[in-house]
Amino acid sequence: MIETDVLIIGCGIAGATAALRLAEAGIKVTVVTRAQNPTESNTYYAQGGIVYKGTEDSPTMLAEDIQSAGVGHCHPQAVNILAEEGPGLVEEILLQKAAVQFDRTADGKLSLALEGGHAISRIAHATDATGKAIEVALIKTIQHHPNVTLLTNHTAVDLLTPVHHSLNRLAIYEPSSCVGAYLLEQDSGHITRCLAKKTILATGGLGQIFLQTTNPIGARGDGIAMANLAGARVINAEFIQFHPTTFYHILAPRYLISEAVRGDGARLVYANGEPFMQTHAPDWLDLAPRDIVARSIHQEMLQRDLTNVYLDLRSYIPTTRIKEHFPTIYETCLSYGTDITRDLVPVVPAAHYSCGGIWVDEWGKTTIHQLYAIGEVACTGLHGANRLASTSLLEGLVWGHRAAQHILRTLPEQIAHRADIPAWRKDGQESPDPVLINQDMSTIKRIMWNYVGLTRNAHRLQRAIRELRGLEIEIERFYRVIRLNDSLIGLRNAVRTAIIVTFAAWENKTSMGCHHRG
Repeated sequence: MIETDVLIIGCGIAGATAALRLAEAGIKVTVVTRAQNPTESNTYYAQGGIVYKGTEDSPTMLAEDIQSAGVGHCHPQAVNILAEEGPGLVEEILLQKAAVQFDRTADGKLSLALEGGHAISRIAHATDATGKAIEVALIKTIQHHPNVTLLTNHTAVDLLTPVHHSLNRLAIYEPSSCVGAYLLEQDSGHITRCLAKKTILATGGLGQIFLQTTNPIGARGDGIAMANLAGARVINAEFIQFHPTTFYHILAPRYLISEAVRGDGARLVYANGEPFMQTHAPDWLDLAPRDIVARSIHQEMLQRDLTNVYLDLRSYIPTTRIKEHFPTIYETCLSYGTDITRDLVPVVPAAHYSCGGIWVDEWGKTTIHQLYAIGEVACTGLHGANRLASTSLLEGLVWGHRAAQHILRTLPEQIAHRADIPAWRKDGQESPDPVLINQDMSTIKRIMWNYVGLTRNAHRLQRAIRELRGLEIEIERFYRVIRLNDSLIGLRNAVRTAIIVTFAAWENKTSMGCHHRG
């Protein structure tokens, strides 16, 4: 059994920021990640940048851009918090404390980029690997901190809630609360209790429930599923943002081609080099909000029976600038035979970001006492119906900080129900069959891509609900009788998350932002 002041599940920008703030205040923190390398997270793969502040910028200007992208569905309080506090925390935590090496101009000032939906250039970046620069720097700051215990290769199985797990049956009459989580040590297969005074979910996104996604393999919706099963409120789950431009190659994963490429002048074109966004978004052209660009590409592919469209960098961006500003994209595409300085780049849309998630207040508190959620797994309401480019990293930073501040003010003296939480019961001993797990995961991905993807309608959603419900019954039966491993836990979480997203899409009959009902 592990006991800690605060358990943080996930260590992207949100989890790492919270851990750093708490540890510096003398709080004992246990950070858990299912990955072997603690830098492996959604944050690590974020290319474009993080919102900072442009010349003659203001919180009001940023708030207006966020609200515009979110189609007026953003929570005003969350928008104002981010606009007011965000740039200062970038300065304090990322620049001063973590010493992130952002790109700078010749005179030493931060080089600020323009991205779609922004009225001015305000995006700080580290070439085309901003998330990597931030994540590596933050993990370095917490990895050897004496108040932080970092557990890699550990998968959260279930949140510990006394109303569900306590041996004292009278606990069911208490308000719902969280006292930690059951954790699977992947190498040994042992499941242990981790008891905590406060628990933070920072598990990232859910893109892996779709066939095409920019997300890393661990983005299975684990946090949303665990919170939902524990009784937490989940909102806005239908708003899944599809990134318009991911590299299309039969042998390559859907590698993201940053929006900053279009911010630098690249155009979306047909195979003959002819641009087409002027017919879909004449005011914004290629820098329209992502939902518009993604659906425009999708429409072109359907109408013209195309497997992909193309990005043209070569005609609009000098070769030297391409290599200097987009070196990772250049090298990755080149490894698959596409020279982005000479060739058109084949691209397709892919699931990228979940605008909804676990409902939280302005401090990251969920509807379950002592449980917080921060980063992509949470829904502060900031993004509304569609996320503005480069606000996600900033949201993780701001709410990682704010959750830590609230915990410092409210940390209880003892862990509630410490003696009442039992050890994990050992039911199943049979080894899980990877073929069955992989087949079920593939089925989930295809259902979600075909029926709950870029465009949705009643018939598709009805079919998705029927098929996912039946699949969940089979997966739950499998889960109960087979020895647990990371893949089986992920499969259970993926089907639950897929059902949450599909029901949300079914209930919202109005097209808005990145939820489009046909």
